[in-house]
Amino acid sequence: MLALLAGGSSRSSSNNKLAESESAAQNSSTMSWGTELWDQNDNLAIHTNRGIDALDKYANFLRDRVAIETEYAGKLRRLVKNYQPKKKEEEDNEFTSMQAFRNLLKEVGDLAGQREVVSESLQLQIIAGVTLLSKTLREERKKCLSDGANLQQNLTTQLSSLDRAKRNYEKAYRDSEKAVDSYKRADMDLNLSRAEVERYKNVMTAKIQQSDDAKNEYANQLQKTNNLQQQHFSMLLPAVLNRLQELDEKRTRGFREFIVGAADVESSVAPIIARCMEGIVKAGESINEKEDTFKVIERYQSGFTPPRDIPFEDLSKCDPDSVQDSHYSNSTSNHLTIKGTMSANKLRKRVGIFNIFGSNKQRQIIEACITMKNSLTADGQKEDFSDLPPNQRRKKLQGKIAELTQSIAQETKARDGLMKMKIVYEANSSLGNPMTVEGQLNESEHKLEKLKVDLKKYQDFLEKACQVPAATSSPQASRNQLQNGHRTSRHSNGSADDHHDDGDDQPDDAGSLSSSSASPESGLGTSHTSLPGSGQGSANENAIGEDTYYETEVETLNPLGTCRALYPFEASSEGSIPMSEGEELQVIEIDQGDGWTRVRRANNSNGWDEGFVPTSYIECTLYA
Repeated sequence: MLALLAGGSSRSSSNNKLAESESAAQNSSTMSWGTELWDQNDNLAIHTNRGIDALDKYANFLRDRVAIETEYAGKLRRLVKNYQPKKKEEEDNEFTSMQAFRNLLKEVGDLAGQREVVSESLQLQIIAGVTLLSKTLREERKKCLSDGANLQQNLTTQLSSLDRAKRNYEKAYRDSEKAVDSYKRADMDLNLSRAEVERYKNVMTAKIQQSDDAKNEYANQLQKTNNLQQQHFSMLLPAVLNRLQELDEKRTRGFREFIVGAADVESSVAPIIARCMEGIVKAGESINEKEDTFKVIERYQSGFTPPRDIPFEDLSKCDPDSVQDSHYSNSTSNHLTIKGTMSANKLRKRVGIFNIFGSNKQRQIIEACITMKNSLTADGQKEDFSDLPPNQRRKKLQGKIAELTQSIAQETKARDGLMKMKIVYEANSSLGNPMTVEGQLNESEHKLEKLKVDLKKYQDFLEKACQVPAATSSPQASRNQLQNGHRTSRHSNGSADDHHDDGDDQPDDAGSLSSSSASPESGLGTSHTSLPGSGQGSANENAIGEDTYYETEVETLNPLGTCRALYPFEASSEGSIPMSEGEELQVIEIDQGDGWTRVRRANNSNGWDEGFVPTSYIECTLYA
């Protein structure tokens, strides 16, 4: 029962509050400044001025916020740019952690774009509206106060005229009273002549007439003043005060709309910001430590086996020549550099060794070195990647084959397109001359044939690399073999041939050096250490340890995939194109970390429209 009573009382109190609020709203709608605040003109002027000042203060607040948003977006952009992976770090992009970091940077760039959208929207929509409203209100207020001042001046002037007429009437009345008293005294004075009494009578009559005229003027001015005062306080001044009321209500209503509008601007980008947060979470969840571990193994696995045990060397059973050769081999192995090559100083000291051979031997060595240099790629590796360990060689060859296969597929599509264009031109010559396509078609055929030849060449390289048995000795093991009196000739495929030293077959130092120059562990294939007659100090030697990149200009941008517009976009900057929600476009250049993707679409004039759109506004589907 008590609960029911409490519930009933709470409902009754809420109903009473609702009724009070409704009655207050009705009263406020019927009440006006003109009737309720007829005598508060100065206070209303101060109030309206403070209200407009508050509106200007809100505009300044928005300007400061826009500056902060712009600075924040700019710093986010700069942060993303500073932490973009460098070209020398691109090889690490295969790891899931680095891919997640790149996706994180992309999402942060999108966040910066949304902060820029908020800044621009506040500047164009809210601040401009507040500034215009404030200017309009100040002009209207100034006019209202001017009209009110004029009305008050008119009333003050009329009150002054009334006061002046009243003073004149009082003075004339007192003068008339004095004239009457003087006439009465003169009339009772027997000593005065008849003429003098008549003069007093005329003065009395004139003063009485002046008093009546002043009285009439005072009555007239009083009536005018009362009429004007009644009109002033009942019609003229309330109209001015009501205009001030409308002005203040307009300012209050605008304040409300601008605050709500600013919140709407923030809310409009909230879904995209939430999607960016989801992308960051998705990027973090995509990190797989096991997959990264496997990729580390796949990248650095050489295919060599650990070194075998070092056999015991019994010097009593070795001939002096063998001992001397073993000592030399040991000294050579001790001067291997970090990359496994012999130092340049030792090579220069061994120039005299080459002099013991004939000129034919030197010529063969020089020709072998020149051939080895010509077969190198731009990054200092051999064309067949034979200077790499077996596993790394097969991986490089497979990647090259995949790259060539993709290039062949793209070139085939381009050739098929040219052929279709030629057929169309032949069927309808008004569309174009088929001979203009003939040159492009021949060039495409030639390029396609060259790609197929390269593909066959690398497929043969891969087949040979797969046929070669896995290496059973590492660079450390080969050095151990040198220390045990063996001469090892390391071939480019990673295999080793051991030759025992005989008295008739002395170690061919020049030959072993030449054969080992292309081995993966020697490093001579990449460092191009100078040999006799090979041109010491070549340009390739200066390229050691440098990061060299080659930029190629793509003439034709093939579509990388398609995309669908998630939101409408109005192109407001140079280089961008508009799009409508749900529109399908072709992706011809993916986002490079700046928050923009390059797309194109067909236009009505049988051409293409190309431009950039925000990456966060589209959903991309790239071709495999």
